[in-house]
Amino acid sequence: MNKQNPQQPSPDVSAWLAQMSDPKFWTALQSQFQSQFAPFKPPAQAFPGFAAMGAPPAGSQVDPTAFLKQLADNGATIDPAELVRLQQDYTQQFGALWQSMLAAKTPAITDRRLSAPAWQEHPYFAFQAAAYQLNSRFLLALADAVQGSEKVRHKLRFAVQQMIDAMSPANFLATNPVAQQKILETRGESLTKGIAQLLADLQKGHVSQTDETAFEVGRDVGASEGSVIFENELFQLIQYKPLTKTVHEVPLLIVPPCINKFYILDLQPHNSLVRYTVEQGHTVFLISWRNADAAVETATWDQYVDDAVVRSIHIVQEISKQPQINALGFCVGGTILSCALALLAARGEDPVASLTLLTTFLDFSDTGAIDVYIDEMQLALREQMIGQRGLMAGRDFASAFSSLRPNDLLWNYVESNYLKGEKPSAFDLLYWNADSTNLPGPMFCYYLRHMYLENALKEPGRLTVGGEKIDLRKINAPAFIYASRDDHIVPWKSAYASLGLINTAKRSNNRFVLGASGHIAGVINPASKNKRNYWINDKAKAGSGADAWLAGATEHPGSWWGQWAAFLAKHGGRKVAAPKAAGSTRYKHIEPAPGRYVKVKADQLAA
Repeated sequence: MNKQNPQQPSPDVSAWLAQMSDPKFWTALQSQFQSQFAPFKPPAQAFPGFAAMGAPPAGSQVDPTAFLKQLADNGATIDPAELVRLQQDYTQQFGALWQSMLAAKTPAITDRRLSAPAWQEHPYFAFQAAAYQLNSRFLLALADAVQGSEKVRHKLRFAVQQMIDAMSPANFLATNPVAQQKILETRGESLTKGIAQLLADLQKGHVSQTDETAFEVGRDVGASEGSVIFENELFQLIQYKPLTKTVHEVPLLIVPPCINKFYILDLQPHNSLVRYTVEQGHTVFLISWRNADAAVETATWDQYVDDAVVRSIHIVQEISKQPQINALGFCVGGTILSCALALLAARGEDPVASLTLLTTFLDFSDTGAIDVYIDEMQLALREQMIGQRGLMAGRDFASAFSSLRPNDLLWNYVESNYLKGEKPSAFDLLYWNADSTNLPGPMFCYYLRHMYLENALKEPGRLTVGGEKIDLRKINAPAFIYASRDDHIVPWKSAYASLGLINTAKRSNNRFVLGASGHIAGVINPASKNKRNYWINDKAKAGSGADAWLAGATEHPGSWWGQWAAFLAKHGGRKVAAPKAAGSTRYKHIEPAPGRYVKVKADQLAA
């Protein structure tokens, strides 16, 4: 077994949390925030005494020369006249805000994090909130005015938004009236609880988003009954116990993302896609990826394709005695699965009756918000560090994804957990989100370079995997492609582009369904809840663009799962008696599902 090390928090997180526990940190950061805009607003020490204040100082101008030089150093420019216009516009708006505050007029607060009545009950806090909004708009307008490549502008806006979110007055005890009010109401209990939760998170190395004691893998989540019937150094293969007397003769193999743990597809019984599929009368097999450690730190993309997915396909074929099976891939699991099917096609095999891809990239032309972290310089550094051996740490994945939606995935928890002393609620999806996984460095670097950076997968014959030239067009199985409309990880139009890359000879047999919400919540939308909505357009012509498809689509209430269930049943074959036991004489029961691999924590693994 792997050597178990005491869990250590990320150095970056530890440093940040240590700062958070220092009372001086709150006022220091607030002073830093105010100093960013000192030329445009009255001195901070004047805020408490509004009655004694006169007109705001004229303020000095931003030095255009210095600002333009900073932009030039980063490969961007801005029209000096536009810079001056933005500054003048800001000064005018700030002056109007100042005058309204002197006249005791309550400013309009639109930021949802600053919407509580306490923000407007005292002039100091009302001004803080209104000034923060104005400063935010100015910075974003400044970022939008920058001229340069789309990538540079995207990175600049991302960096500006990160600063704006981090500097919200809601994040600091000194400027958060709601948190201060709660301290008084609870006679200090909320502050005591907040400090205790801060210290606990220091030990864990991350900000808690949910009550992590409320769930246990195999008991509350990932608890569908089944058997591990095969394992190697990369994965375990699970076969789930049937819940119906008869099943479709063609089984389903699920390939989940290896960046996260598989039980996102098997949370609790009411929202488990695995259980739903079994209840529909399908024999379900699923890959449980190993949480990578030093023993597999040299594993490659080819191994994930050939030694894991291709191996699983052959095992499922052998156990079911079916020449073709159904296959589903989710996110990067769909990318790996598609590579495996293209590899098998190059070897003369046609192993699937249908292919389902959930929020999956095959065409990486538009990689969404994550694009800010991927360029030649960053990738070359990553390749130098872990391109031959080593691990991409799960905590780094978690930090990167949280930074894409910092208010939702970081700062609101800083405010509620630490400033207000509120205990996080129990939420299975967020428990899963905090249960991160490591990846082998060589596999991860290959994925970034050849997929994200070079977009080579969609080009026939450009990539060689398992000794064969890969051509996605040779995948002839009917495809069900799902995307989420508000997905910031896999933009829906990028997922839609897969329609033109697989089963190209019979595109009319492919289906595209667009669901509401984001990357995860859109997928995990159980039929039993009848929530959200989805769009279909089965009359769209093959080859139609994404915008044309949406323009002709019909919106339907509820979950898209029923649409997929009908597709899967169509390709499931006739009904036969459900298997009495998992596996076969060759592939026997190893241990109960969910198996050992999924229970291993990333930060406990030896590097």
